[in-house]
Amino acid sequence: MVEFFQQVVGGIETGSMYALAAMGLVLIYQTAKIINFSQGTLGMFNAYVCTWFILNLKLNMFVAVPLAMVFSMALGAVIDHFLMSRKSITNLNREMITLALIMIFQGLAPMLFGANETSFSKFISASAMDLGGVKVLPNSLLIIGITFVIMAALFVVLEKTTLGIAVRATAANPETARLMGIPVKAVTMGAWAAATALGCLAAVMVAPLKNVTVSMMDTIHLNSFIASVLGGFSTFYGPVAAAFIIGIANNLLGYYVSSKWALPLLYALILVFIVLRPNGMFGKKTVKKV
Repeated sequence: MVEFFQQVVGGIETGSMYALAAMGLVLIYQTAKIINFSQGTLGMFNAYVCTWFILNLKLNMFVAVPLAMVFSMALGAVIDHFLMSRKSITNLNREMITLALIMIFQGLAPMLFGANETSFSKFISASAMDLGGVKVLPNSLLIIGITFVIMAALFVVLEKTTLGIAVRATAANPETARLMGIPVKAVTMGAWAAATALGCLAAVMVAPLKNVTVSMMDTIHLNSFIASVLGGFSTFYGPVAAAFIIGIANNLLGYYVSSKWALPLLYALILVFIVLRPNGMFGKKTVKKV
């Protein structure tokens, strides 16, 4: 059982990174009704920005990361204001723009910060702790803790505050929300800012494991997108639950079945589930009146 719980803890850590990226995807989808394909690439670029703060400005990591998140929020707001908020373009056009952003920022990152891999230190470098035979790194506990705090804060904001009501109203029907006096444009811009910041945080969490490279977020973004589909884009909590399921299932399949076939087998199982339940685990069937 020790090995089982060891894999579960590792899966929860990995799932935390998927969950943060998935929350960003769902925030934008719920408010703007588009899929942001550039979520992972923007996170990668902001990880480079954070590394630049640390190496060139000699900032402490616990200062550089929040500063990079502020930068990422500004970047997300700029993208929404100048590229996404024009009424003359359709949602399909907006999704094409997010694909273009992938190419733009994948080109900008090596141009501005260099093409070489850059190492990124862990938040906490202490050795692993023994919890009933399960080895847990303090850095892993910090990542999991940060993720759960952010999730809890986001859910409280969405469910208990006026801002949350505005976000949910915009998600339900933007036109009706606008007629009720809700600043839909500001809500959408805020969603882009928050989503880009969540992507940045996910990137700096994965950076110590993979170093800061142009491709560092490819797997994270893919699995966060799959988690959003599996959990249901129509909910805020479904993709988060699915992200942890994917992280834990991948570790267990890799340990008990085959490390080589873990991901293909997991994706096959998810595909079968989605075919049987197209709206995801927690998604609701949408009925449009005509």
